[in-house]
Formats: sequence, C-alpha cells, structure tokens
Amino acid sequence: MNSITSFADLGLAEPLLRAIADAGYTQPTPIQAQAIPQVIQGGDVLAAAQTGTGKTAGFTLPILHRLLNKPSEQRKPGRPRVLVLTPTRELAAQVEESVRIYGQHTSIRSMVMFGGVNINPQISSLRKPLDILVATPGRLLDHAGQKTIDLSGVEILVLDEADRMLDMGFIRDIRKVLALLPKQRQNLLFSATFSDEIRGLATGLLNNPIEISVARRNTASELVDQGVVLTQQSHKRELVSHIIRGHGWHQVLVFTRTKHGANRLAEKLVKDGLTAAAIHGNKSQSARTRALSGFKDGKISVLVATDIAARGLDIDQLPQVVNFELPNVPEDYVHRIGRTGRAGSPGSALSLVDPSEIKLLSAIEKLIKRPIDRIQVEGWDPSTIVRPPAAEEERRDNAPRGRREGGAGRARTRSHSGPSGRTGAGSGAPDGNRRSSGSRRPAGKPAQASRSPQPGTQGRRRSGQQAALLGKTTER
Repeated sequence: MNSITSFADLGLAEPLLRAIADAGYTQPTPIQAQAIPQVIQGGDVLAAAQTGTGKTAGFTLPILHRLLNKPSEQRKPGRPRVLVLTPTRELAAQVEESVRIYGQHTSIRSMVMFGGVNINPQISSLRKPLDILVATPGRLLDHAGQKTIDLSGVEILVLDEADRMLDMGFIRDIRKVLALLPKQRQNLLFSATFSDEIRGLATGLLNNPIEISVARRNTASELVDQGVVLTQQSHKRELVSHIIRGHGWHQVLVFTRTKHGANRLAEKLVKDGLTAAAIHGNKSQSARTRALSGFKDGKISVLVATDIAARGLDIDQLPQVVNFELPNVPEDYVHRIGRTGRAGSPGSALSLVDPSEIKLLSAIEKLIKRPIDRIQVEGWDPSTIVRPPAAEEERRDNAPRGRREGGAGRARTRSHSGPSGRTGAGSGAPDGNRRSSGSRRPAGKPAQASRSPQPGTQGRRRSGQQAALLGKTTER
C-alpha cells in the first residue's frame, strides 16, 4: 500500500475527490488505503481499526463510488440501496454527516434515523427516494414494523462499531434486520477489536471476507500518554476539579461509569467555576447535541460522559481524557483513551483508581501488555476536602443506577423528549494528513489538524503536558 499517497490513487470518482479536496484532506489513512479498494471491488470486508483512524470514510467513500458507477434504474421512496447500522444515535448522525460531506457534489440522497425523537419526520422523509440509510437497530425495526421502510433493495450492509453493538445487546435486533434483507448483498463489518464474539458474528454474516487490521489486537494508541492516580472514591470529584482548575485544561473528556455519577460530577465542576456538561442516555437528543457542540466550540471545557453516550464522538486533537472510574470491561478502556492521540496528535489519558478498582486496572494492564505509570498529583491534599455528612454522602452514592444506557435508538423501551437534532458536522471525515489551516473552520466543515509525527514515532516518551502538570512518576 506504500504506492498509495493520495485519494486519487484509490480510483475514486471525480465528484468524491472534489469533496475530499473541499474538506482539506490530501492523504488517506492506512485503513482508508486498505479498505477503499476492497469495498470498491464488491467483496465482503472484515476490518479492525481503533477509534480515530478514519474508518468512517473508509467505507462511506467507496460506497458512494459504487453507487455513482452503478446508478439505480428506478429509485423508490423508502427503499435504500445501502444500510449502515450503528450502535448509538450520535454515531448514526456523524456517519450520515460524512455521507453528505463526501456526496455533496452528487445527487445521492441519504437520511439518518434513531430513537429518542419523533418518528413522524422520519416517516415523511421515507416518502422520498433514498439511496443510503444510516440507522440504529431499534428505531429501524420500529419503521419495519410500521411498514414505512422497504429493505428489499439493500445492496450493501455496513455494521459499524459491531463490537459495541454486541456489548449493548443488539444481537437479536441485528438478526431481525438481517432477516429483512436480500440474501445477495455486500457486507462490511467494522470493529475496534477482533474479539471471539465478533469473529463468530462475521462467520455467520460475511462470505469469504477480506480481513483488514491496521492496529495490533486491543492495543492502545502509542501516542496516548497514560497515567494512574491512586485515590479514594470519595475524593475523586474534588481531585478532578483540582487537576482541571489547577492545571488549566481547556478541553477534557471525563468518563464515568453511571449516568448518576456523570450528573453529580458535572454539577460539582460547575459549582467550582468550570464550564461543564454531562451527556448520557437519559438526556434528550437536543441536550446532547447542544453539549457536544459547546464542547467542540470551546464554550464547554469539560464534557462528562458515560461510555455509551460517548461512543461515536469524533473530536479532533482532543488533548485529555480522564477515567473518573475504570470500566468493567478492559476493552472499553482502549475505546476511551482512543478519543485522544488521534490523527497523529499526542494525547494524555489519566485514570483515577480506587483500591476496589485494582483488579480492573490489572486486567487493563494485561490487555495492553504493559504497566501504566502511577502518578502523584502536585499540590493535592485530600485532608482539606469539606464533604457533606456521611449519611448524605452514602445516600447519594447509593442512589439507583440503571444497568445499561439503552440510549441507542431504543424508543420502545425508554422515553426521551426533545426535537430531532443532528450532531456537529465533520465527525465522519478522514483523519489522515491534511492541509494545515490556522483559521477557525466554518460551520459544517470537518475540523482541521496540524501535521504531526506518525503514530509510534514518539514511543513511550511522557508528553510534556502530563509530566509538567501531574508531577513525577512514583512507581511502575
């Protein structure tokens, strides 16, 4: 693949190359260089790529190319030629945004559907001819049940972030959708990891697939500088606030295990004078969209999110990720820290670890095959914390917590309010080398990133940011 140095080398149609140039991209990422030719050829593809590698464009561009080269003889309302399934509504909106960005110089029509919003505008859109549909499984089955969608003409099926769909329990819904599709079709399965479950799904879904992997199995990005602070759970909110305020972090994504915890932390940070917002499955789509837009624009400095709500967030050059709590599944740690260190840019991931989480930490270190540095936070004295009475603290921490987010378009089982919305533009754009731009991007354009060394060239060097802000390593 070394001979591929530009998108033109991939043989993409001229309208697509024009759209790519408009967006300011010049060179495809490894997943794009490998996946695009295979998808264009028409065979099934099983691809593994970490978050931030440009995989969305790795399938949207060749799909658009195929549709342009094989126009439909008769486009029918509500009868898509391409179906893309995603686990969350944020990711669905961003994938469809990618389709519109790269298809802007074509007549190809796309739409997105997910739960948590009124179904009637979606029904109205389905009364028009449609080429590409991006959907979450639950809402798609709602439409199928109401016979407002016709899936008999699907030529290409994409399962995006298939590992997350399995984690969220969508396997039954996926099988129901597959039963509605024609047997002869092209299948593309994209996943961050090749777990045994993913390989099992691929065996039953894909026909003699080409397998593509651009990252070592379950390996965190080498550009992400990782650190651990050992602390008590009851100290974590004060500690996060202390770190962010004391060290001037301006764009921080903080992961919590629960929706309740996300709300409490965001409230604490706002009380301490920071601009913060929480996103999770109980938030309306409009509230989530506003929070994400404010975070991308710099109006909100701290975004507190649960794993499922953060799935699909695509934020260029995010400098800092904080794990307020470690995830129960080690692979989720890889997904989390993959939000930073993207497109060749260095990033930092800090985890706050309570003694009860040591086993989770050990499992993560076993997965990534190396220890994570233990760090002392300079100027931090937990004895100065003023907390509410113990009974009140215990009552808050033991408040009911849901088992699962379920915010991926499952309007049947969870009620949401808020008008239909779409997340910020440019989320699905390639993350390859781009022309540098010093000015603020116009609304609706993909974020621009400056040139950086290729992943892996910086090795295990601690980033200047984390080394300066958090102090010296105490043990390994």
